[in-house]
This record gives sequence, C-alpha cells and structure tokens, in this order.
Amino acid sequence: MQIGYAPGGCLRGWLSQLGYSLPALCQAGLVTDAGYDAYVHRMVFPLEGNLYGRSISGSAPPHRFLPGAKGGLYSWQQVQSYPEVILVEGLFDYAALWQAGFENVTCSLGTHLNVQQFRQLCDRPRTVYVAFDADSNGSGQHAAQCLSQRLRERGITARLVSLPEGHDPNSFFLHGGDAHQFQALLQKARS
Repeated sequence: MQIGYAPGGCLRGWLSQLGYSLPALCQAGLVTDAGYDAYVHRMVFPLEGNLYGRSISGSAPPHRFLPGAKGGLYSWQQVQSYPEVILVEGLFDYAALWQAGFENVTCSLGTHLNVQQFRQLCDRPRTVYVAFDADSNGSGQHAAQCLSQRLRERGITARLVSLPEGHDPNSFFLHGGDAHQFQALLQKARS
C-alpha cells in the first residue's frame, strides 16, 4: 500500500533546502500558513492525485488531504476487473480486509462518493458489497442504503453488509473477527 509515516517537524526544512519556497509549500498543502508541517504524527497513504494523512494522535483532526479532489477509488486499477467488489469507507478498513485476504476491496475515503468514484463502480456489470461503518448514530448505514439505491438505478447489483453495531471492518478484525466470519457477513448481505 506504500504506507508512510509523517513525524512532522522536518518536511518544511528539507523541502526548503531543495529550493522550494514557503509560499509554494503552503499552496501545495504540505505546510500550514503558520509555517508548520501540515502532516504531523500521521500515517500517510498516496492516492491518485492526492495524499491522505490519518492522525495517530488524539490532538489533531483525524483526516487530512492535500488541496484538491480526493481522486478515484483507492487501488481501483487492481480491483476493477473483479465481478464482485467490496467497498469500504476508510483506508484502515481497506488494509484490514486486504490483510485478511480480500483482494477485491476498494475504498471511497468516506461515505460520499465523488462523480469519478461512482462512475468507476458503474463502469461494467458487477456486484458491489457496501461495507460501511455500523455507526451508533446510523450515518454509515444510511449512506450505504442511499448509495445502494443509486447503484441499483444504474443496473449494478448492490448488497449491504451488516457489521456488528459500532464496528467498521477494521474494528471487526481488531476485536477477533476473521476472514471466514467476514465472508459469512458477505454471504448474508442483503440487496
């Protein structure tokens, strides 16, 4: 997945030594207006045309993208040929499923797909298993239902994966779930 770690405190200095100006670094989104590294204590994932940083400290906002569009579905080139695709919200969810052996997984980086991501899912007949978070407030499930309806309107078979309440795919595995149990959830997924 080409995951990296941004400790912070060194990127601005290094890029300045390479000849990049502070205004250019600010415009690129790598440095804040105050002159500090924008990605501090973050797991960093390269995206198609962007960069995602997930905070691993509780003191910062959890998600950070560079300015601009978030791009298409994560790892779509490796997934697009599968007749069945598992769609998750976050990259940690993606990583957990990939580690469990599910190679037909992709990530939308949130519950709201952009136009490019929606078109990617609809580019050919397939089954999409929507495995969004089972949030206690119902937001993930509601978004999954809305997306499933939109996919069905485009002729795509959409199935809603019901995770245990309060879980996302990542926490499902962190709390003892395994590949066979997740496969059972896929088999029980409803249209």
